[in-house]
This record gives sequence, structure tokens and C-alpha cells, in this order.
Amino acid sequence: MEAIILQILNGLDKGSAYALIALGLTLIFGTLGVVNFAHGALFMIGAFCAVTLSRILTLSHTIIDETKTDFLGNPAKVEVPYVHDIFGVATGDAIIDWAVPLSILFAVPVMMAVGYIMERGLIKHFYTRPHADQILVTFGLAIVLQEVIKYFYGANPIPTPAPQAFTGSFDFGAALGFDPNLIIYPYWRIIYFVFAAVIIGAVFAFLQYTTFGMVVRAGMADRETVGLLGINIDRRFTIMFGLAAAVAGLAGVMYTPINSPNYHMGMDFLVLSFVVVVVGGMGSLPGAVLAGFMLGILESFASMREVLEILPGLNQIIIYLVAIIILLTRPRGLMGRKGVMED
Repeated sequence: MEAIILQILNGLDKGSAYALIALGLTLIFGTLGVVNFAHGALFMIGAFCAVTLSRILTLSHTIIDETKTDFLGNPAKVEVPYVHDIFGVATGDAIIDWAVPLSILFAVPVMMAVGYIMERGLIKHFYTRPHADQILVTFGLAIVLQEVIKYFYGANPIPTPAPQAFTGSFDFGAALGFDPNLIIYPYWRIIYFVFAAVIIGAVFAFLQYTTFGMVVRAGMADRETVGLLGINIDRRFTIMFGLAAAVAGLAGVMYTPINSPNYHMGMDFLVLSFVVVVVGGMGSLPGAVLAGFMLGILESFASMREVLEILPGLNQIIIYLVAIIILLTRPRGLMGRKGVMED
């Protein structure tokens, strides 16, 4: 039972990342009809927003500290972050410590801008082109963005720690009535799951209960009719592209303490996220979220030592095996709509 609970927790952690990226992918496909293979790069850019802000907050200048001496007995040179000068030592240290959560405020406008530029500068020219063309051009864009990140940040992973308050682990075993220290799970992974749930809920509430969201959903169902009503649906779809980019970026920001950012992390998640979208059903937002968590949990159980002793390497292929089985039995995916990508 302890092992099962732990694997479910691991699955929810992985599933949160899959669901957030797949949700953004589905938003773009459902509104614009574009198969965006650059979406994983948006996840990567979000992660490097956290890296960038962390570096900005730790920018420092050198001062002479008369209270300290170097090995020659001279007054020591000390690096002092600029945030200490602006906010004081205690507040400055707290700001540096909370760099990752603060990166949310930094990443949202950056990702919205990146999404807007990407859609207006490139994607809009491929709305009426075949999906194969969309895949090629967005995949090429993803490679370009990946190499840009590699050029400026290097090829090695960059550790970006969570705040000290969340570096420990929570004893789920004791909370559930088991013996202490049987089910230990990191606080930040719990935070990530809760964060993902809030973002997913906010996206669905925005689409369901706001006038803007209702117009977008109407445009997804019948774009031409909405346009005849005098509504600039193209502008709203551009905003939705920016929102989808922000969702992917926020997923990347909060994932940095779990997986140190590197230039190829977007590609690592991209393929799996597309499998999630296809399994959930192209164009189905609930399907993308459901498939994300389901496949995350299945992958977690397939990674158990007991399973790998019987079927080595199953954790590497389980998602694809499940995708094959589901698509053979339900060609449109779990919650796919009739007519989507069937012409």
C-alpha cells in the first residue's frame, strides 16, 4: 500500500507537467487549428525565465569589508548583491531565496510577449497550410529557440533551488496513519501539483465563465459565424496563443527545482505531451488534462523496481503502448471530437 501511494504521488507530479503542456497545446490547436511543435520550447523558455530572474537578483558589486581579512591580513573584498542595497540584508536574502516563485510575475508578461510575436510573426502565415507544413515550421522554430538558449546559457543543466521553506519532505505515511518515514514526499513536488491544479482550474473557469472565453469557445466551434457577428475573433485567438504560451511558461518556471533547466528540456517533454494530446483527443481540453494525469501515473507505476525486474525498460515505452491501445480502440482518443484532423 505504501508503494502504491508513493507511485500515485509520483504520477501526479509527472502528470501535472504533462497536463499543463498538453493543455496549452490543445488551446492552440482548438482555437487556431495549428499543430505547434514549438510548444515544448515555450516550456523551456519559462524555465529559463526563472534562471534569468535568479541571476538578476544575485547581481552584486564588490566592497571592502574592514571587519574581515584575507589570507594576507588585508581587508577582504566582499560581493554584495544589489538587492541588499535596495531592500536590506534580510529582505534581500528572502527575495533571492524566493526567486522561483517570484519568477511567475516575471514569466507571465515575457511568455505572453513571446507567444504574441510567435503567432503574429510566423504562425499566422500557416493557418490555412497543411498540418505537415505547420509541424515542419514549428519544429524548426523549436530547434532555433533551443540553440539560442544553448548559446546564451550553455549546455549544462543550471540548478535553480526552491525556497528554503520547501526544501524538506512531507511525511505522508504519518498523516495517513502509517508508520513514520514510510511515505516521504518532497514539499516542492506537492506545491507543483497544487499549482498545476490551480492553473488548470483557472483556464477552464476563464473559458467557461467569462465573456471572452465564451466568444473563444464559440469561435472554436464556428469561426466564420462569430466573425459575421462583427467580432474580431482573430485578435482573441492571438490572445489565446499568448495565454497558452504563458501556461507552458509557468509550467516550466515551477518545474525548475524538480529538474534543473537545460536547453533540451523542451524537446524531452514535447513528444510525450503530444502523445498525451492525441490520447486525450485532439482539441479536447478535458481530454488533455485527463490523459496527462493518467499517463503520468501509469509511467510512475511502470518505473517500480518490481515491474522493471519483470519487464526491463517498460517505463520508457509504457506511454506509447497505452497510446497505441487507446487509438486502436478509440481512434479519436478518450474525449476527441468528430471531424478534428479527420479530413
